[in-house]
Amino acid sequence: MSEFRIHHDVNELLSLLHVGGGDGAEVYIDLLQKNRTPYVTTSVSAHSAKVKIAEYSKTPEDFLKKYEELKSKNARNLDPLVYLLSKLSEDKEMLQCLQQNAKERSEANASSATSTSFAIPPTSSKMSMQEFEELRKKLGNVTASSQVPQSAEVTRKMLRDRHNKKNPTQPNPVFPNWVYDRPALIGDFITGATPAGGDPTVAIGTLPLPAQEQALVDDLLFVLIGVDGRDITAQPVLGRQNRSFIVDPTLDMSVKELVNRILPVASYYSTITRFTEEKWSFEYGQVNHALTAAMRTLMKEYLILVTQLEHLHRQGMLSLQKLWFYIQPTMRTMEILASIASSVDKGDCMGGSTLSLLHDRTFNYTGDSQAQELCLYLTKAASVPYFEILEKWIYRGIIKDPYSEFMVEEHELQKEKIQEDYNDKYWDQRYTIIQHRIPSFLQKMAGKILSTGKYLNVVRECGRDVTCPDAKEVLYTLKERAYVEQIEKSYYYASKVLLDFLMEEKELVARLRSIKHYFLMDKGDFFVHFMDLTEEELKKPVDDIVPPRLEALLELALRMSTANTDPFKDDLKIDLMPYDVITQLLRVLAIDTKQEKAVINANPPLVALSGLEAFSFDYIVKWPLSLIINRKALTIYQMLFRHIFYCKHVERLLCNVWISNKTAKQYALHRAKWFATAFALRQRMLNFVQNIQYYMMFEVMEPTWHIMENNLKSASNIDDVLCHHTTFLDNCLKDCMLTNPELLKIFAKLMSVCVMFTNCMLRFTQSMKLDRELNRLSLEHGTMEGPPTQSERTEEQEKKKLTSKFLAEHVDALQSDAGFEATISKFDSNFSTLLLDLLDKLSIYSTTDCEHSMINIIYRLDFNGFYTERLERMAIERSQKAAAVSFKKPTP
Repeated sequence: MSEFRIHHDVNELLSLLHVGGGDGAEVYIDLLQKNRTPYVTTSVSAHSAKVKIAEYSKTPEDFLKKYEELKSKNARNLDPLVYLLSKLSEDKEMLQCLQQNAKERSEANASSATSTSFAIPPTSSKMSMQEFEELRKKLGNVTASSQVPQSAEVTRKMLRDRHNKKNPTQPNPVFPNWVYDRPALIGDFITGATPAGGDPTVAIGTLPLPAQEQALVDDLLFVLIGVDGRDITAQPVLGRQNRSFIVDPTLDMSVKELVNRILPVASYYSTITRFTEEKWSFEYGQVNHALTAAMRTLMKEYLILVTQLEHLHRQGMLSLQKLWFYIQPTMRTMEILASIASSVDKGDCMGGSTLSLLHDRTFNYTGDSQAQELCLYLTKAASVPYFEILEKWIYRGIIKDPYSEFMVEEHELQKEKIQEDYNDKYWDQRYTIIQHRIPSFLQKMAGKILSTGKYLNVVRECGRDVTCPDAKEVLYTLKERAYVEQIEKSYYYASKVLLDFLMEEKELVARLRSIKHYFLMDKGDFFVHFMDLTEEELKKPVDDIVPPRLEALLELALRMSTANTDPFKDDLKIDLMPYDVITQLLRVLAIDTKQEKAVINANPPLVALSGLEAFSFDYIVKWPLSLIINRKALTIYQMLFRHIFYCKHVERLLCNVWISNKTAKQYALHRAKWFATAFALRQRMLNFVQNIQYYMMFEVMEPTWHIMENNLKSASNIDDVLCHHTTFLDNCLKDCMLTNPELLKIFAKLMSVCVMFTNCMLRFTQSMKLDRELNRLSLEHGTMEGPPTQSERTEEQEKKKLTSKFLAEHVDALQSDAGFEATISKFDSNFSTLLLDLLDKLSIYSTTDCEHSMINIIYRLDFNGFYTERLERMAIERSQKAAAVSFKKPTP
C-alpha cells in the first residue's frame, strides 16, 4: 500500500468516526508505516475468521449471506477485511470504544434530524386494499417487463460514455437498437407470450401416466432450449435472478418430481444465454467477449445433445427416466457455467477482474478434475486478449487497450513539462497501475510489468524501435512459473536496454558531473573568474540587470577557466529568480502542507532584490535525461548552489574588508580600541563562513557524491538510478540545513549580520577617501605633457603628508562622533547570540533527530572549546525549564 493510500484511508477513517483534535492523523500514519506487516490470507484463516464473526454476531445468517454475496461478486480484499473484523471482535476494549463512538454519532444524527421537520401532506381520501393490490400488480408488471432491458441499456451507455471520455479519438462502436430489440432471436424464453399449443382442452393430470410422460418429454425438450412448453412455462425474471418455472399442478407427483430435477438445466441455460447475449456487446471488453465465445462453443455441444435427445424422442425411444439419465452429465457443466456467468454479472467484472474470478474458480475446483478442466478451458480462452495486450506492453512498450481492461493505464502527460514543472510527476503518473484490473495470478508481478513497459516506452519515444529478443507467446497455466519467467526475462532486457541507453549513449554520469561542476562549485577557478567579472553587474537591482550581458560574461568565464574542457558547458544558462533563496526554500518545504497556500499567496517583499540575491544557474536537459534530471532535481541543485554562492559572496565581502583594513592600518588612529574589536569580529565571521563552506562542500557533498557514483555503477534499472540520485539530493539538502526552517532562519540572520557588518566597515573605509585622494595626488605615471619634474614630485609629497595627517584626524573624529564603538559592540553581540543559538539548535537536532553529520559543524566552529561552557549552560537552563513545566502540569 502506498504512502498516499495510507494517508487517505486514515483521514477517511477518522472522519467517519468523527474523531477530531488529539495528535492528528500524522501520528497514526507514522505508526502504521513503522509497524505494518503484509498479511497473506489462506482459505483456512478466512474460514476460521468467518466462523468467529458469525459466533459473535446477533444475526449470523445475515452475515454469512452477505459474505457469500460479496464473495460471488469477487470483492477484492474481502478475506483480509473479515480477518481484521474477527480480530476486532476479540478485543473487548476496542469493541467498547466503537460502541461508544456509534452511540455518540447516533445521538448527534438524531439531534440534527430533530432540528429539521418534515410534514406529510394530508390526502383527501384513503386507499382501499383492493386499489392497493391493483396498484401493486401494475407496478410489478411494469417492473417485470422493463427493468432488465433498461438496466442493461443504462449499463451499456454508462460504460460507453466512460470509455469515450477517456478516449475521445477512439469511440466505441455502437450496435443499432434493433440488435437488442429482438426477443425472438435471443434464444431465451419470451415471457408473456401465448404457448404454441394454445389453451389445453384437457388437463394433463387426467391423461394416463404414459401419455403424461410423453407430453412432458416433449415440453422439456422445448424448455431445455429456451422455449415455453404447453404444461411447463417460464416465469419472468427480475434483474439477475435465476429463471423459475410453473408446472401444471394436476401432474402426477412422481412425474412432477422427476420434471423438477431436470428443470434446473433449463434455468442454467437461460442464465448462460442471457449472459452471452449481454456481454458480447462492445462495451464489456475483449475478455468478456472471449469468455462468451468460449461459452457459446460449449453451448453448441449442449444444443447438439438436445438435438440427439429430440431424435430419440421422435423414434419413440426417449422416456422421462432416459432423459434424466442422459442429461445428468451435462447438468454439472451447465451449473458451473451459470455460476460463473452470475458471478461475473453480479460483480460487474471486466478485464482483469473477470480473469481473477475465473482463476479463483479454477483453483477452488482442485478436487474436481472435470470442473477444474472446464474452468481452465474458460480461463485460457478469456485470457488470450488480455495476454495479447500484455505481450505488446512487456515486449515493445506499447499499450493497445481499446476497452480499458489492462492493469496499466496511460495518462496524457507531456514529457516536456518535466523540465518546467517542479511538481510534475511524469515518471510516476504517465503510466499507473489500476488495482482492480490486475488478475490475481499476476498480482505479484504487477510492479515488474509496469516497469518493463515504462522502460521500453522511454527508449521507443527516443526514436528507437525495441523488441525483446526472448519474446514468446504468454499462455495461461496453473503453473505460474511459466509466464513469470517470461515477464522476468522481458523485465531484465528492458532494464538493461534503458540503462545502457542512458549511461552510454546519453552519458548520464558525465552530465551529472557537469552539473556538479557548476551547481556544487566543483570548478574553483571558474567561479573566481566569474565572480570577478560579474561582481559589479550583480550588485545592481535585479530589474536593472541585462541578462544578455550576464550570459556574455558567463561565456567568457567558461572559456578562460578549466571548465572549457567540459563538453556540456553550453547547456549552462543564467537564471534570475523572482525571490531569494530563503523564500524559495520555504516555498518548496511548504509543498503538500497546510501552509502551502499561505506561503504561495504571501505578499512579495517590498525591498527589491539585488542581482546577487536573485542569481542562479539553470541547465538545459533534454529527453530522456530529464527523467533523472527533472525540474525538481534542478530546483534542488539551484537551492544548493544559491546557498553556497551566497556564502562565497559573504566570504568575498569579508575578504574585501580585510584588504581595506590593511590599508587603514598605516594611519595612526588615536582611539584604535574599537578598530581592534572590529578586526577580531571580522576574523570570527570569516572563520564561521569558511568553516560552513568547508563542511558543506567537503563533508557533505563530496562524500555523498562518491556514494551515489558507486551506487550508480551497481544500479540494475532506471528506478535504482532515480532512487540513488534522489537520495543524494535529499541528503545534501538535509545535511546542509536546508530542510529545517528553524536552522535556515538562524543561518540567514547570521549571513545578514555579516553583510551589514561588511557594509558598515566598507562605508567607514570609504569615508576616509584614502584611495581617491592619493590617486588624485599621485603623479607617478605622468601626464600628457610628459613625466613629472623634480619640483612637481616635491610638491606631491608635501600634499600627501598634509592629506594623511588630515585624514587620520578626520577618522578619529568620525569614530568619536558617530559612536562606531557601540556599533561594533552591537554587531559582536548579535553575531555571538545568533551563533550560539545555531550551535545550540544543531546540538539538539544532532542528538534527538540522529542528524550526526551536523555535529561536525560544532566541532569545526568550537574547535578550542570557546563556546562549550555557554552551550552547556543553555542546555541546563533548557532542561530546568522543561522540568518546571512538567511539574506544573496537573495530573489527570
